[in-house]
Amino acid sequence: ALKKSAVDYMHPEVGVTTTDATVFGRNYFNRPSAPETEEDEFADERAEILAEASALKKLATDYMHPEVGVTATDGAAFGRNYFNRASAPEMEDDEDAEERVLVLAEAAALKKSAMDYMHPEVGVTSADGACFGRNYFNRPSAPETEDDEDAEERARVLAEAAALKKSAMDYMHPEVGVTS
Repeated sequence: ALKKSAVDYMHPEVGVTTTDATVFGRNYFNRPSAPETEEDEFADERAEILAEASALKKLATDYMHPEVGVTATDGAAFGRNYFNRASAPEMEDDEDAEERVLVLAEAAALKKSAMDYMHPEVGVTSADGACFGRNYFNRPSAPETEDDEDAEERARVLAEAAALKKSAMDYMHPEVGVTS
């Protein structure tokens, strides 16, 4: 009984058959209080629109995915090879093709170097665990850096020198006058 119910549910196109003459049912689609159904011409127009949309989707998929290729179901369909015909333009030699590949690879490497140079904020990524770098600032043979005390003293000395320079300029050019 369960299998029969599942088959009836999964295949509504089969319909219901009965042998009992006293069995009847009500048609809920054609009763006066039923919601309006779509007219035939609107249904045909809807079917045409959906068919056009499906064709457009197929064309868009074919355009966006050229790697899929073209499949033909008609045995009479054929095409002409325009590359191997006698009147086709000459193809590139193997040497020229290899040289072009090398030039393009070199151009790509130069472009990458230029991008690395122009965008230092991107940083360097490495997937090799054996890669390492040397810190040239903290090595024993690096020139000594200035301590904080020395830097403060240097700043004081430079400030004094600037004040002395201003005094000397005021002394040497009395025509400038005093501004307050």
